[in-house]
Order: sequence, then C-alpha cells, then structure tokens
Amino acid sequence: MSDERKDKDGLSRRQFLTYALGGTGAFMAAAIGAPLIPLTIDPLTKAGKANYVEVGKESDFSTDLPRKVEFTVNKKDGWYEADVKMSAWIIKQEDGKWLAMSSICTHLGCQVNGSVDESGKSIPPKDGEWFFKCPCHDSKFTKYGVPNPGAPATRPLDAFDVKVEGGKILLGPIRERKA
Repeated sequence: MSDERKDKDGLSRRQFLTYALGGTGAFMAAAIGAPLIPLTIDPLTKAGKANYVEVGKESDFSTDLPRKVEFTVNKKDGWYEADVKMSAWIIKQEDGKWLAMSSICTHLGCQVNGSVDESGKSIPPKDGEWFFKCPCHDSKFTKYGVPNPGAPATRPLDAFDVKVEGGKILLGPIRERKA
C-alpha cells in the first residue's frame, strides 16, 4: 500500500524536506561565498603594481652626502585611504647606484637625524664617520645607513626601490636591507 501511494503522490514528505533543505543550504552557501570570490582574487590582480613617486632630478643629489627629501604617498589600508608624508635620504653610491634610505631607525622606529645645518642642508658630520644619529637610543649610522657595530640598531636603514627615468629619480616601495 505504501508503494502504491508513493507512485500516486510523487514525492514523499521526507524527499520534499531533503530537497527543500538542500536547496536552501546551497542558496545560503552561494550567498555567503559569492562576495568572497572578488576579495580573494583582488590582491592577485594588484600584485606587482608598485607606485613610484618623483622626488627630484639626478643633478639635485651628490655622491658626497645624502640629501633629505620629503614626499607624499597615497596609502590604502583596507577601506582606509590617506595621503601620508614620508621622507628619504638619497645619495649616489660610489658604484654609481642610487640609494634612498628611510629616515626611520631600524632599532625601535624613531626618526633618525642627519648631519645638517640650520637651513637643512647636509654637512659633513662633526664626529667623523657617523652621519645619522638616532635620538632615542643613540644608534649611529654612516652616510650609507650602515650602523655602528656596537649600536642598538643591528641592521642598516631600510631602503626605497629607486628608478631613474629621464634624469628624474623615482622612489617606490620600501624594503628591508640586510646587514
């Protein structure tokens, strides 16, 4: 009798509930999962697109002493986007490569001071070889950002990626330099 009834009515209550709950579960999974797909793919589409900022001409900098430049970078962190002021010390190294160093100490993140006069122009350091000094814990660095061997900072100042295009210096993302 139950077999006759099943053929006659089509779906049993159990089959109907199975299909209804399965369909509802699939709909809910799609509704939750669909917005996650662009969030997963978005970082992959933006990878490798580094923004470079022009900071001056090659002729503005020398091989003798680093020169400080200040510039603004647009930073996006999640939904928050802001223009951030940054600074870098730029010098042409003896091998002809450009070096743009961060002005942040690698020990605890204090702002390092370069050897400059009242107008902000770079001058040779008074104590000889230490161009940069950190006021927080007395770390000292050469004009190429290499720390004093006994200093609290154990690695050189971080450096920006540098590109030269048409005689202009462009700074990109900042990278950690190894000792």
